[in-house]
Amino acid sequence: MTIDELQAAMDAAAAALDFEEAGRLRDRISVLRGGGDDPANDLAGLVRQQPGSMGLGTSQQRMTPPPGWVKPKKPDPMTKGRKR
Repeated sequence: MTIDELQAAMDAAAAALDFEEAGRLRDRISVLRGGGDDPANDLAGLVRQQPGSMGLGTSQQRMTPPPGWVKPKKPDPMTKGRKR
């Protein structure tokens, strides 16, 4: 589809109050405008991120530490820095 066809489809979806489809079409238009006809721009994988357990805006389910990261030792509040 061309940008003009996508724009017309987006306007029709917005007029029909289908704002999710209009948003998807808007995203496809923005990718086409930014990249032109470059085959590296694959529109099939253009999906908005879904909220995960880490909060809105991330699809990551768990926090993954960087490679080589070691959890620091937990300090002992009963013996460190205390006098008898």
